[in-house]
Amino acid sequence: MTVDWVTIVGTIGACASVASFTPQAWKIIRERSTKGLSLAMFALTALAFAAWTTFGVLQGEWTLIIPNAICLCFALFILGMIALPQRKTEEVAEALDPVE
Repeated sequence: MTVDWVTIVGTIGACASVASFTPQAWKIIRERSTKGLSLAMFALTALAFAAWTTFGVLQGEWTLIIPNAICLCFALFILGMIALPQRKTEEVAEALDPVE
């Protein structure tokens, strides 16, 4: 059995991309704040993941579709939390992680 290094590197990259959004999303929920985050940056990030997802669909490449669609969801969540008024951000965070 030969090792497919291209697949291994691609899998590591996909997992790292998906995992990279988790700390930021959790920080927003835990701190109930998006202070210091750039709306423009997350809008461009969401656009990039939407484009990569679409490209994957057009190419029929599930290895592009799945991780980019997951990253798009995370980016849209963070973008939405930034765009919400502070009070609404706190309400969403409280619903996702209630403080005792």
